[in-house]
Amino acid sequence: MVDKWEVKRGLADAINDHDVPRMLDIFSEDATYVSPVGVAEGSEQIVWLFEQFFRGFPDLYLAVWYEATSTDNPLVVEWTAVGTHTGPFLLPDGRDLEPTGRRITLRGTCASFVDDDGKIGTHREYFDQLELYSQLGLHLEMGESAVA
Repeated sequence: MVDKWEVKRGLADAINDHDVPRMLDIFSEDATYVSPVGVAEGSEQIVWLFEQFFRGFPDLYLAVWYEATSTDNPLVVEWTAVGTHTGPFLLPDGRDLEPTGRRITLRGTCASFVDDDGKIGTHREYFDQLELYSQLGLHLEMGESAVA
């Protein structure tokens, strides 16, 4: 029998170690990842999104501070990520934000559905993108309205 919490905790450990091969092994090949930065389908795309954070924040560390252990699917945790922006970071428009040297503290939660084979099949990540971008010194800019 698969220990689903062991799989979930293994993901946090792999993120903290920036261990891409281990992350690839944790997600099923056809996994789906949904987050404020977009939707990724397949383990390769999912890990690529995480790599963008590792590239921009080489010291990125995820501290899990709450686990909803009374459920076994989805497995839900709350976390705080901290890091220093010392590398290029991919923005939603495809540009790289050059290093600012700023520290970030980002709070979030995620829900993972672990399959019977011990792989994460669906992972949903929730965090405030505006909180992240504000800490990096970016600001909202008024533009054309999306409503005609």
